[in-house]
Amino acid sequence: MVECRKKISNFVLICALIIHTINGANDTINLSESIRDGETLVSSGGMFALGFFSPGTSTNRYLGIWYNKIPNQTVVWVANREAPLTNKTGVLTVTEPGILSLLNETNSSIWSTNRSRSVQNPIARLLDSGNLVVKDADDDDYLWQSFDYPCDTFLPGMSLGWNYASGVESYISSWRSESDPAPGRYSVHIDPTGYPQLLTKEGSTLKKRMGPWNGVRLSGGPNLSGDSVYNISLEMSNDVVKYRVDTLDPSVIWRSVLTNNGDSGRWIWSTQAHIWTPYTRTVSDSCDKYNSCGANGFCDGNSAFCRCLDRFEPRDKQRWGRAEWWGGCVRKADLNCSNDVFLSYPEIKLPDARNSTIRDENITLQECEAECKRNCSCTAYTRLDIRGEGRGCLFYYGELIDIRTLFTGGQNLYIRLASSESVAGEVSDDNGRNKAIIIASLTSITGMVLVCASLYLIIMRKRKEAMGTQEEAFSANRVKEAEIPFFSFSTILKATDHFSSKNKLGEGGCGPVYRGKLEDGQEIAVKRLSKTSSQGVDELKNEVMLIAKLQHRNLVRTLGFCAEGEESMLIYEYMPNHSLDFILFDQTKSMSLDWRKRFHIINGIAKGLLYLHQDSRLRIIHRDLKASNILLDADMNPKISDFGLARSFGGNETEARTRRVVGTYGYMSPEYAADGLFSVKSDVFSFGVLVLEIVSGKRNRGFFVKDDNLNLLGHAWRHYKQGDSIKLVDPALGEAFDAAQVVRSINVGLLCVQNYVEDRPNMSAVVFMLGNEVALPQAKQPGFMAERDVLAYRRFSSSNAANSLNHITITMAEGR
Repeated sequence: MVECRKKISNFVLICALIIHTINGANDTINLSESIRDGETLVSSGGMFALGFFSPGTSTNRYLGIWYNKIPNQTVVWVANREAPLTNKTGVLTVTEPGILSLLNETNSSIWSTNRSRSVQNPIARLLDSGNLVVKDADDDDYLWQSFDYPCDTFLPGMSLGWNYASGVESYISSWRSESDPAPGRYSVHIDPTGYPQLLTKEGSTLKKRMGPWNGVRLSGGPNLSGDSVYNISLEMSNDVVKYRVDTLDPSVIWRSVLTNNGDSGRWIWSTQAHIWTPYTRTVSDSCDKYNSCGANGFCDGNSAFCRCLDRFEPRDKQRWGRAEWWGGCVRKADLNCSNDVFLSYPEIKLPDARNSTIRDENITLQECEAECKRNCSCTAYTRLDIRGEGRGCLFYYGELIDIRTLFTGGQNLYIRLASSESVAGEVSDDNGRNKAIIIASLTSITGMVLVCASLYLIIMRKRKEAMGTQEEAFSANRVKEAEIPFFSFSTILKATDHFSSKNKLGEGGCGPVYRGKLEDGQEIAVKRLSKTSSQGVDELKNEVMLIAKLQHRNLVRTLGFCAEGEESMLIYEYMPNHSLDFILFDQTKSMSLDWRKRFHIINGIAKGLLYLHQDSRLRIIHRDLKASNILLDADMNPKISDFGLARSFGGNETEARTRRVVGTYGYMSPEYAADGLFSVKSDVFSFGVLVLEIVSGKRNRGFFVKDDNLNLLGHAWRHYKQGDSIKLVDPALGEAFDAAQVVRSINVGLLCVQNYVEDRPNMSAVVFMLGNEVALPQAKQPGFMAERDVLAYRRFSSSNAANSLNHITITMAEGR
């Protein structure tokens, strides 16, 4: 009997151990334990799990780490990313003297760790940070840790950089594809050469760069110094160079990811929406391409054109005029070392610092200049650490490359020039007061143009005041604030062939739009403000003030403005494929819009709108998002345009009310149309309408189905409830479309047009839902789903003029 009880007890103990291992209740394995396919380790706080998985559509098996409590498995690290298992026979073991090894079915090691020393009692433990470590059971010093060998994901507490003692570089590398975690084409490194900076590479080719560390951030990178979520730091010593980001708020779950197409961003887990939402994203534009403007040139963030630094000129003027900018620029006057001067170039991303030295001590800028001046090879200097009153010096040698202007967060660079370039002058008004001072430290051609424009507008304003006119010119200080180039009226006249009718693209409420060509061959679109449009004057001013602060691949780029006499104009990049409505709602032209292009357009608009709402310097609400305000470039990339009605919010503002309801019927949200209340969610409503229009090829306004008074929103809702959303698809697509993407797009569109503001997602959630195969919330009945609802509102607003001074905007039907 006793023997029987012992056997039963042993059996129960064995079963308990087996269940304990399979359920992953342990965070540690030792010499006598292992993890097999189907079993997991779970960190002590339950945050992360380690086990075997198959990514995407692959059947291969990999050992990885993922978030344990987050649905839709999010993998953050892979061990055998270059040596997949082809079956489920993998075993993870710990061996003496301290090696973690992954074995296949023949007990051959296909992946293993290294070690810095030998220990007698090694264990492997998964920490709640997501770090897998190998250590002695009685010692906290790590023999090896997964944080030293990241894959495509950067987690709080990780570091990028070098450990010189071990010879290990920690860097991020993208997956090859969603189904293959092997190292892909892109990687991100901290390069310690000269002074540390962040480099993104495609293979061995340097694609883009964040500049040197300045004590607060990497030059050109987002300023997170005042952020309540992160703390960023750089550790430099004889042993290590490490860039690190830590969490200030442990309740926030975030990760940074480098995708297989080279994009990167930081994502936060939304516990309410149960999705990953973008927090900061590295959105590349043409100015981010490494060294696109050559030595001593810079990329103008306003126009994405290359320009020479002030007091420099193109090395080859003919090539430069053809936009072949890689030859760069040279000084107009040669240096002579002994009596050279230094001029300040503000608000730029600092040049490539791989040919630089530092002096890290408390010295003044004057001392930095004196030290640089003593060395004839020193071509520029700047502050090493910008915190407080500043500290130290960063010295540059040789040519200055990969410079761009920044809208915010730029730094001052002091560049060596010949003494003959230090001329300064001053202009005063007729009362003797200084109105503008032109000094040699103006940083660029753009800066010079802005000052000239400011002076010109001062003169124009004085002339108008003398004549007693009531028309108000743009103020000089506003022009400086806007920071966009000024074009003379004669230049625009020549470009448009004196506003020839053959160059007219269309006409909207503000006036006609013309196609033009500048002397350098660049094609432009010119919005010419109608002299009879008092509303247009305000809209043009508003647009000038806003667009100068905006830069994104999915926003139309404004090249400059003209304000001369009674003429006021905005100059845009020309969009050869016109506007979205010009193609989408034309029975013949819409045939050129296959589903791939339509889905690309939907995603591009979403990303542009996300930038306006979240990532731009100001929170911008467009207020007139519609198909005619989406322009298409040569590659059918969508560009949001026409910011005449846009409003900017600052601080913690999220909504506002207006007595002047402006916008376009069919795209207005219910709360805005009825009560004048607008927010980012009113733009979301307009976006939802656009999505349904792009899928169906039909306008929301004027939509008609026999014996049915529903508009497009109501029609889409009916099919959604019936489970046959696919019937909404534009017949022009035939059967050549991705059914899953179409259904997902319709679902997202309907979520965006919900009647109540709180039921609509924000644009970060929209971008995520469009780009990821996650479960979507169920949509409710949309707002304004019946045509009669809109007609009723029109009657309401017509009888309540005080609530709406302008009920509809008219824009041209063709692209600008």
